Amino acid sequence: MKWTSCAGMVCVAGMLVACERSAAPTSPEGVAGTTAVTPPQAVAAGASGGGRYLLIDSIDTQFAFSANQHGNGNASGQLHQALEFGGQHVEFHGTVTCLAVDAENGRAWIGGVITRNRSVHPDFTAPRNAPGRDIWFRVLDGGAAEGDRTTFVGFEGDAGFATSAAYCAGRPWPDDNARTWAVTSGNIQVRP
Repeated sequence: MKWTSCAGMVCVAGMLVACERSAAPTSPEGVAGTTAVTPPQAVAAGASGGGRYLLIDSIDTQFAFSANQHGNGNASGQLHQALEFGGQHVEFHGTVTCLAVDAENGRAWIGGVITRNRSVHPDFTAPRNAPGRDIWFRVLDGGAAEGDRTTFVGFEGDAGFATSAAYCAGRPWPDDNARTWAVTSGNIQVRP
């Protein structure tokens, strides 16, 4: 099986987002020695996890992520996935820019921007895999009964999505948890 066909079928989605930005402290006029600070946005929903899963039921893959959606609609967090494919390293780091949560079903769609690509496998060194380009994946917090699941990352153009924001907004979830892989060690948590 060629990796590019697998990458196209292992996609993820999310919602609307922009990077979280905190305002720098400022001093109010006429009040010496005091500082007004913009309060951080409350977290409206979140998803996090880390551990290992078997991509295509055979490729040991490490993953870690933390994603928060704030009351103002922005999202923040980090993501990471790494594996060896065909004897060559594949590794991505990113900043979360969108998150969509279906707490009732334990699902989350995480999207972001690649900050570092340490991949040497030629299927993952194309312009669409470069830092600054969009990346995404989806997860399932299945609890003890069903078990946690995740997908590999998708990139601009996969499954018809041009951006992480479009993926998060689209919230794709195929029947029977298709193209998700059981977490073999670690944990995923989806929080409303």
